[in-house]
This record gives sequence, C-alpha cells and structure tokens, in this order.
Amino acid sequence: MWRGALALICLLAGAGPALAHASGRGFVMLLPTNYVIAGGALAVLASFIAVSLLPRRVFGERHAEPAMVAPSGLAVAVSLLCALAIAFIFVSGLRGPNDPAENLLPLSVWTLWWVVIVLLHPLFGNLWGVLNPFTGINAVLMRGRAPPLSYPDGAGYWPAVLIFFAFAWFQLVYPAPEDRDVLARVLAVYLLFTMLAVLLFGPGCWLRRGDPFGVFLHQLGAAAPRGAKGLRLPGAGLLALPPLPLSGTLFVLLTLSSISFDGFANTFFWLGLIGVNPLDHPGRTALMGANTTGLLLSFVLLAGLFFGAVLAGWLWSGRRGDFAQLCGRLVYSLIPISIAYHFAHYLGDTLVNVQYLAVSLSDPLHTGANLLGFADHRVTASFLNTASGTFAIFSAQTAAVVLGHVIGVAVAHAMLAETGSPKGEALRLEAPLAIAMVAYTAFGLWLLAAPSIA
Repeated sequence: MWRGALALICLLAGAGPALAHASGRGFVMLLPTNYVIAGGALAVLASFIAVSLLPRRVFGERHAEPAMVAPSGLAVAVSLLCALAIAFIFVSGLRGPNDPAENLLPLSVWTLWWVVIVLLHPLFGNLWGVLNPFTGINAVLMRGRAPPLSYPDGAGYWPAVLIFFAFAWFQLVYPAPEDRDVLARVLAVYLLFTMLAVLLFGPGCWLRRGDPFGVFLHQLGAAAPRGAKGLRLPGAGLLALPPLPLSGTLFVLLTLSSISFDGFANTFFWLGLIGVNPLDHPGRTALMGANTTGLLLSFVLLAGLFFGAVLAGWLWSGRRGDFAQLCGRLVYSLIPISIAYHFAHYLGDTLVNVQYLAVSLSDPLHTGANLLGFADHRVTASFLNTASGTFAIFSAQTAAVVLGHVIGVAVAHAMLAETGSPKGEALRLEAPLAIAMVAYTAFGLWLLAAPSIA
C-alpha cells in the first residue's frame, strides 16, 4: 500500500498546473441552443409581421410627457432620507472588510442600485426622480431660488454620454471596480460633481440631460406599464418622449452597447480574438487595452447598425421626413431591448449577490448585530450548478430578450404610424430596422448560450 501511495505522491508532484475554470453555464451549453436562438429570432420576425396587420395605433392614444414640477414636501423628505442612507453606506463600507461579498458599499452600488433599483423602473416608473439624493439637498439649499446658470442648448446630452462612458469603462475595464476604497473615491467624485451641477443648472435640466443615470432611468421608467393616467401597455410611455438630438440618440446606443459588451467580453470567442486562453485568464489588468477597444468598437458597431437600418428604410420609403428626427424617435424602440439585456445579463449573479446584500444589511457596521435576521444565512449558489436551476435561469433570460425585442418592434411600428405615411411606405421604412432587431435578438441569445468564463 505504501508503495502505491508513494507512486501517487510522485505523480502529483510531477504534474503540471491544472487548467480549469468554474462556470455557471455548464448545463446551458448542453441545451439545444441553436434551436432557441432560431426560435427567438423567428418570434421577433413574426411580431413584426403581426404588428403590421394591427390597427395604426398599437398603443392607443398617447399622452404628453408630464412636465418637471417642484418636488413636494414628501418628495424632498424621501430624497433627504436617501442622502442619509448613502452617507450611512459610505460609513459602513469604509469600516467594513475589502471583500466585495461582505462590504455594503460595493453590494449597494452594483447589486442594490445598478440591478435591483434599475429594474424596478420598467415596472413602476421613474423612481429615481424621487429617490435621488440631489433634489432634496437642492431644495434645502436653494429654497426656491432659480439656478444661477442656464444649461447650454448646445451641450445637449453630451455630458451624459461622456460620464456614462467613464462609468462603463470603470465597471467593465478597470481591474478593481468592486474595491472598497477605489469605489468610495469614484462614488464621492460623482456625487459631489452631480450635486454641484444640480445647484448650478437646476435638477430639471441636469438630471434630464446632463446626468447619465437621471437620463437612463427616466427613459426606462417611461417604458413602465404604469403611467400618470393609470395602467398602459409596456413601452407605451416611450411614445410621449420628445425626439432626441444626435447626442441623445448616441446616449441610448451607448447604454445598450455597453451592456452587450459586458456579456461579450467574457465569451471564449472574444478572448480568442484577442489571443487569450480562456482557461488561463491573465486577469483584467492585462486586458485593459483590448477591452477599452472592444467597448468603443461595440458602440461604433451598434451605432452603425442602427443608423444604417434607419437610413435604408428612409431611402427605401422615399426620404419622407427629417432623417435626424426619425433617428431621434426610433431610438426609443431600443429601450425595451436595453431593459431586457439588463435583466438577462445580471440575473444569475444577482440571485447570489442579493443574499450577500441581505447578510450585510443585517450587520451593516460589523458589530455582531442581526437586524434583518440574515446574519447567519449561508449564501448558496447551488442553483447555478444544477440542470433544473440553470434551465430555469436560461429560460427566464431567453424570454426577457425575446419579449424586449417584440416590444421594441411594436414601439417602432407605433412611432412610424404617427407619421401618417401610407401603410406600404411605413412598412418599407420599418422593415430594415425590424431585420436589424431580429439579428440583434439572435446575437443576444447567442451571448446567453456562448461558452464564457463567468
């Protein structure tokens, strides 16, 4: 027996490093994903054919977008409470360990805010308009006085574009976006800068045009099935939004392309393109240059696809109407797709991270408290490693992506119907964009099924 044990020890001592990785998609890759991708794309194509046969007003009468009004006393109080909550999260984060799974700061930013709160907007409307900490502080400091500066008309949405790109780069390219100290500094700079801009230009202007998250969440909230006049079809509120200028159109394209690249950057396909062995990943630091290029390239490619599809339809239909204004309207049809991708991309990680968040909230100051009763909860990710759990998650992701594209097709159809064009002309105008959406559906479903490092 001892000879056998000695031989095993010698064998292990001479073995090279094992090349392995853990993935939540082990069971997904055994599914007939090609049929799922084809079926999803055909479903979106069928939706285009179906809406072309429906009455001109798919969503019924549209209502004007509610104007920005001075916040009520309750709204100011809620905003101030949220400001206090953010301050508490800062204190908790700086006192806590630098493990992002145990620190309330990264859990609050990347799970509570960027996933949970963001995804509540397509359900309940623009919650950030009340929850943001800026309007309450502005109301207290300004006391009804007009802002000292006027927002420059030429600025458009360019500040939102630049700030959101910096945010996407920090989240997707920077090596340690969950590091407690780095994240605290970045968040402090953003909060102070935004507060200053709100005081100078007023919350109505800056949060609707200059702040990327105010713009993004306002657009997501417009797609909610609950509006000022009661329930409505999902996506109907997007018809009430005014046409976007070029900067606003590019902003919408940037938000969608960044979430798409987030999934694409982890695929074996992308890693192979940049010469990286996915089973021997060198870490994010070594890939900063390649991923920065990929982030920019994904934005350029999506912008080219969108503008090219709209241009093809505009030319085919006889160049009716203003092309720039047409793009500024039709880009809203991508908002439901952006919502779907946000849900699908973060679903698996969020099911695990909300457990860590509950544990952290139970003892936020690490004093041994158990405020919510979750302090002793053992976080589990076992559902990611079972056939039934993985199939359920993949099914939910697939359904979300297909549904988002179907709603996007319906929104585009309703917007083009408003032009008053003859039906044949409207279909020629819409068809290239619908084909682009079908292709993007296939791409999104491929992302869900592709072998990935995470």
